[in-house]
Amino acid sequence: MARHIVIGKGPVGATTARLLDQQGHEVVVLSRSGGDGSTALDVTDTASLRQATKGADVIYNCANPPYHRWPTDWPPIANALLDAAESAGSVLVTMGNLYGYGPVDTPMTEDLPLAGTGPKARVRIGMWRDALARHRAGRIRVAEARASDFFGPGVTEAGHLAQRMMPALLAGRAVRLIGNPDAPHSFTYIPDIARALVRLGTDERAWGRAWHVPTAPPLSTREAVRHLCRLAGLPPTKVGRIPWWPLHLAGLVDPMLGELREVQYQFDRPFVLDSHTYTATFGEMSTPIDEALGATVEWWRARLGR
Repeated sequence: MARHIVIGKGPVGATTARLLDQQGHEVVVLSRSGGDGSTALDVTDTASLRQATKGADVIYNCANPPYHRWPTDWPPIANALLDAAESAGSVLVTMGNLYGYGPVDTPMTEDLPLAGTGPKARVRIGMWRDALARHRAGRIRVAEARASDFFGPGVTEAGHLAQRMMPALLAGRAVRLIGNPDAPHSFTYIPDIARALVRLGTDERAWGRAWHVPTAPPLSTREAVRHLCRLAGLPPTKVGRIPWWPLHLAGLVDPMLGELREVQYQFDRPFVLDSHTYTATFGEMSTPIDEALGATVEWWRARLGR
């Protein structure tokens, strides 16, 4: 039995902690607010973090500061976790994303240059480069998991196939989404993310590089709605498009909506993740899409009482 520390109690952190617990490991979840089975801790409090992570075999960075505060909040969190992992001799596995690549015209693979230029992209690029520098200096062992938009049990406000869609869909109403509903888009299932994080933390072949989480072939949001309706036993519902201009106007007063401008390309053009390198290395596939979407439907039905 190993000691695993999970930072963050959101969908990724909670699902990862459950998987580790099922495998019989000692698991501690740390979050700023505590509750929901986690211990309250400000991870930028270096002394407290070092004490909490003492003796940890693996630390999982599943934190997620408010979207509009990434440039100010992420650097101290990331640096504190690097220091804590180095002090404890722990493997540090970070939950990353695809922002660092910026807009591309091909499926995204791990060997693409980190050419993103927006503020959030630069933050994530800097975090990974700092971690990799320590790894190459022999001070720490690191890996990063990169996934596309999350979906599945536990994903609510932040997911495209979640709060923005599921209540209306299960009520038989039309759904309205941002971006091009016919652009191919990769969606990554939360349990597949948790499985990949645990693999990266416990398999030395994973250390020293970034990996794309196993992800099903892309679907457009219109196709995703059609699949979800079928799995829910409902007739197909209409899919409408929310124009960008009211969102940009609202972003003048709502900082969260204001951040969408940087990643608008992810909604308007193909956004496809290629995870074949992970699958070829570790022999793990993504969950079949009908199984994953079916579990998502059942979780939302239970949540909404429908």
